[in-house]
Amino acid sequence: MSLPTLEPAWISAFEAVFRRCKLAPGDLACLLTESRSRPLNIALAEAAMARIGARFIRMSLPTPPQTAPVPIRSTGASRAIAGHPAALAALAACPFIVDLTVEGLLHAPELKQILGAGSRVLMVSNEHPDALERLVPTDADEAIAKAAVKRARAARRMQVTSAAGTDLRVNMEGAPSVGVWGWTDRPGTIAHWPGGILVAFPRAGSVEGRLVLDAGDVNLTFKRYIERPITLTIEQDHITRIEGKGADAEMMRRYLEAWGDRAAYAVSHVGWGLNRAARYEALAFYDREDTNGTELRAVAGNFLFSTGANEFAGRFTEGHFDIPVFNTTITLDGEDVVREGVLL
Repeated sequence: MSLPTLEPAWISAFEAVFRRCKLAPGDLACLLTESRSRPLNIALAEAAMARIGARFIRMSLPTPPQTAPVPIRSTGASRAIAGHPAALAALAACPFIVDLTVEGLLHAPELKQILGAGSRVLMVSNEHPDALERLVPTDADEAIAKAAVKRARAARRMQVTSAAGTDLRVNMEGAPSVGVWGWTDRPGTIAHWPGGILVAFPRAGSVEGRLVLDAGDVNLTFKRYIERPITLTIEQDHITRIEGKGADAEMMRRYLEAWGDRAAYAVSHVGWGLNRAARYEALAFYDREDTNGTELRAVAGNFLFSTGANEFAGRFTEGHFDIPVFNTTITLDGEDVVREGVLL
């Protein structure tokens, strides 16, 4: 199969983001890929690196075989490195790493070691370059994300409510909160593109209440808009009941059951979207193979609810849901940051 045309606009998008990461002529860099990485994005990244004049290498690792009982998508925890000492040594020698693995390094076990070596990592989400081009980050994205981080880190309580019946309470004390605006220019940090998200990782025993996934909300593990409401009861961080009729609720029940792992039912992170350029309807425009859904996670004003691994609560699992929930009100210590789905 021939490689699609390397559109100049797509190369320019990659170049613009790399320059925001302070990549300069002569700098050392590594493109981290695996055998199932998107070839078009690899080619675009290499072309952008060449334009800048960076001294780059490409490290290509074999995609490991599937071991889970169900399909896995969008976990942010690539298994491609698999602790390989030579791969880790090479990555440690590169100040700038472009992560083009399928699932990404965001929650990979090797990330701590990579960042500890002083590398900065840009995770390019496994998207069609059309989406990446539309969502090249701006200075405004950084300012909004930093303001959101400041608010989240100062908060003691988060409450999420909606006309559909959501009433979720989150203890934010001790919950690490991170804002992503689409690039990283500091050693020992990671960011992903597209950006525009605030996420917090609640400590164990910090989430209680009811979350209603209404028609039009999005299950990004299944890459589909929800058609019929699902009500999740959450007790001590864990989903204890999944109520609802139709395919959406049934698939969620079966997928979680298949793991045979209580941690798959747990809350991973909570947060909200900050990117006013990200489009809610974007999922309808791409085949499933052409999108990772990061744009939907970033849509301004969505409540991003995630299940699965949360290292800050001592839970690890490959079972994972990312669910942007719309039309909610998100309150921090009594003050709205999102009101009925509108980012304030």
